[in-house]
Amino acid sequence: MDETRGHALPRTGGQDGRRPPAGPGDPGDAWEEAFLRDGFVKLPGAVPRDTAEECAALLWQRTGCDPRDPATWTQPVHWVGDMSAPPFAAAANTAVLHAAFDRLTGAGRWTPRASLGSFPLRFPHAEEPDDAGWHIEASYQLPGSEQYFTNMRSRGRLLLMLFLFTDVGEDDAPTRVRVGSHLDVPKVLVPYGERGASVFTFAHEVDEASAHRPLAFATGRAGDVYLCHPFLVHAAQPHHGSRPRFMAQPPLHPVVDPVLERADGAYSPVERAIRRGLGLEPDAGSIRAPGPGAVRDTPGGAGSRSGPAAGIG
Repeated sequence: MDETRGHALPRTGGQDGRRPPAGPGDPGDAWEEAFLRDGFVKLPGAVPRDTAEECAALLWQRTGCDPRDPATWTQPVHWVGDMSAPPFAAAANTAVLHAAFDRLTGAGRWTPRASLGSFPLRFPHAEEPDDAGWHIEASYQLPGSEQYFTNMRSRGRLLLMLFLFTDVGEDDAPTRVRVGSHLDVPKVLVPYGERGASVFTFAHEVDEASAHRPLAFATGRAGDVYLCHPFLVHAAQPHHGSRPRFMAQPPLHPVVDPVLERADGAYSPVERAIRRGLGLEPDAGSIRAPGPGAVRDTPGGAGSRSGPAAGIG
């Protein structure tokens, strides 16, 4: 995916969602506009590589597999839940990430994380995964329901985050995303109102609404982090490489849920993107060509299987 330059972000001030004027080293409005247009930004080296490697070592222990013996890699995916050991807490709380959270969601509007999870750990395997459908994330449960819901304000979630804990190339089952698809989703969710709906309810609608979008793949090095709009349509894929892919995909939770009508106009980029998708703000414009290190495809091209939401990562 696009290597948007963003890891020199300064810490922003204030607790009202506003940010000060750009200073030295600040990527400024262009960085935010890339997020608005594409639905994601990549932060190369947002987590120190040695921290990422510590996290990977702990994840290997949870799988019961031997990293030196592929004969022990008997499953295509191992799911690991929340991990709160010190390396994971450190990975979630680098200064680079905190500054990016301020910029994309608004200072004082997000909740710091003390852990990371969940982890879809994908291994080279002849068996096709059954969790590779196009979908967005769900964030909250309603009383009496076992399913998770979302609504057009993205209640309960500000970002989808992809933390890479191993190097991930084109053949290593990188997450597929539909570039700019976050702008297609708000109108799909409007009929479901404030209550929202289970992602399984509108999975086919989301798939169809975003099928025209170009593809990108979340490749990178251990320690890279992708910050994605919560409505970015994405999917897993089979692992055709030779090395396992370890990744976390936690949400960034809000202090207050996104607001689509603010009297002071102090909208975060996450909120502005939803407003654009609803036609309340001008469109972000055409999607740019891939930058250095980007891997993209066209709809219907390699790895473009579509289907209902069945899993993540």
